[in-house]
Order: sequence, then C-alpha cells, then structure tokens
Amino acid sequence: MIIGIPKEIKDKEFRVGATPDMVHALVESGHQVIVETKAGEAIGFFDEMYTAAGGRIVRTAPEVYKAEMIIKVKEPQESEFGLLHEGQILFCYFHLAPDPVQAQNLIAKKIIAIAYETVTDKQGRLPLLVPMSEIAGRIAIQAGATTLQIANGGRGVLLGGVPGVAPASVVVIGAGVVGTQAARMAIGLGADVTILDNNLTRLRELDALYGPRLKTLFASPGNIEKSVIHADLVVGAVLVPGKLAPRLITRKMVSKMLKGSVIVDVAIDQGGCCETAQPTTHSHPTYVVDGVVHYCVTNMPGACARTATIALTNATMTYALKLANKGYKIALKEDRGFMEGLNLYKGHVTNPFVAQDLGYVYVAPEKFL
Repeated sequence: MIIGIPKEIKDKEFRVGATPDMVHALVESGHQVIVETKAGEAIGFFDEMYTAAGGRIVRTAPEVYKAEMIIKVKEPQESEFGLLHEGQILFCYFHLAPDPVQAQNLIAKKIIAIAYETVTDKQGRLPLLVPMSEIAGRIAIQAGATTLQIANGGRGVLLGGVPGVAPASVVVIGAGVVGTQAARMAIGLGADVTILDNNLTRLRELDALYGPRLKTLFASPGNIEKSVIHADLVVGAVLVPGKLAPRLITRKMVSKMLKGSVIVDVAIDQGGCCETAQPTTHSHPTYVVDGVVHYCVTNMPGACARTATIALTNATMTYALKLANKGYKIALKEDRGFMEGLNLYKGHVTNPFVAQDLGYVYVAPEKFL
C-alpha cells in the first residue's frame, strides 16, 4: 500500500501522523511511505530521519495526497478537501459531530474516514484517544494556571496559594481520562480540587486513590452550578464518544462566576460542554464572556507536540499496520472495536452519533464490510 504522511496545517499544529520509527515499521512490512518535507521538523523529526527509515520525501501536499491511505493527526482543513479522492482511506482525528462543513465535504468526496476518537478496545476504552486525553488533561491545568495570572486576564490567583493564603479552587467536570489527569495535576500544584461525574463507581475509585486531597461530587445540575460559580478554574472534561458534548455549564452559570475566573473547555473538540464555549486557536487561545476568561483551543495537545506525537503513534502504529497489511475491510471486520472507528464510508455515515447530531441517515458499517 502507498501511505501518505502530510504536514499538519492547522494553527500551531506541529504534531505529525507518523514518527520515523512508525515509517520504518510500515516500510519493513512492505509498504511505500511518502512524507511531506518538513512534516516533523519542528519537533526534531527531520527529513533525513524519514529517509533513513525508508520513507520518500516529497515537496508538496498534493503529492502526498495521491496515496491510498493518509495518516495524519487533525481533521483535514478547508484547503485540503480538494486534495482528497474517492475511496481514499483517511486515518486521523475528525470530531465530525460539531463540524457539519467538514462532514459535508468528506461525504461528497466519498472518502473512507476512520476516526481515532471512536476506535474502542475489548474493554470499551478509547485506545487512540487516551494518549491525547492524558496530555490535554494535564495541559488544561498548565493553561488554566497561566490564564489565571492577572497579566493574562485572570483573577491573579496562584493555584497552590502560599502559607497564609488559600489555594485556588479548581473544579473538574467529568472523571474520565481528561478529568482524572487534570485533577492529578491540580492536586500536585496544591490547589483545592473538586471533581464531578455521574458515575458513582468512578467517583469511589478516585476517592480511594486520592483520599481527602480530592473532593468528589455527583454531577447533578445543582452541584455543578454551586461548584462552578465559586471556582477560580473550571475544567470541562465531558465526553460521549463521537457525539456532541452535553452543555452542562450554562450561560446563566457563567454569568454568576467570579470575574477573572477561567474556564478551560477540553470538550471543545466535540462542541464544548460550556454554553459559551467557542473554538479558539493557539495563536488566539482566549476570549472573555461576562468577565470569565475562556480557553477553548481545539488542539490542546499540539502545545506539547513532540511528546504528543510519540504518545499518539505508540497507540496508532498497530492499527495503521493492520490497515496496511490486511486492507481496511479485513482489518475492520476482524476487530469490532476498530470497526467502530469507521465514521464515513464512500458517502455514507457509519457512526450513529455523527448521523444523529448532523441529521444524516445512519448506515451500519457491516453493510460495507
């Protein structure tokens, strides 16, 4: 199979879909790998390293997009839609539910979209989303702590406080991977941390793990409101795989929050769990609503692009090899969890949540495999 690795063009996105090690593995399995020049240069993966791994460097994106399968990180941008061709396999993050324009273009192009974010394993976990969720959860606290500084529009509160001064109040909504990592980082910095979720089993696990250092609350509307309006930093970490995130933080709640407090909505990739959330970029990461600073960057792990690339490709390499070695039909048919990653198939929507949220007819992927 001919596999293309393009340079990411989303704002300040320096991750790359394959490391030289991953390219080497694909070439050793008998495949041709085309890598766009300087695709990984910003994070220390130079063209010579890809060449040494057996890849072929090309100068332009159109050359890369001639490949049968494209492995990248983020969803195709508007300027890339015209480079796609019918029947092409695209293996990356898509987050289609909140992005009708992207969905419409990919459906029209009749591409085969296999989304990292909806692939599951035998335990029902999200193996290709977990690495980025771990990073995003940790970055959420770093970004929130920085945004809280008064020079950046925040209240001027230090997360851990100092002797004689109370620490900041950090509220995390959602106790999955992102929320757990955010809570861990905030606890480590000495903040007063509360985490909310509607899964009591998960709250019991976190209570056993962290004890009195972490307050746990059931995520009822009342508990969310009481927690949010007194918080210095709120982290939105809610996820329903493939589906639009539920809007748990309302505009009314935001209007009651402390002036200069911060919301970091990690759920923004799926539309955001805060009613006032709008996508932002690393170049312009924040905006203010009712005196509350919102940080809603849609590719947060890109801030730590080298770490994120290595973590991501550690997870995606095995799946990429399955697609290349067996062909997508056999690879997906043999692994039900991998099949759940198939969001679009040659003009059809094959993920039920994407179909529901965007108003398309759902077609079960088994029909095509």
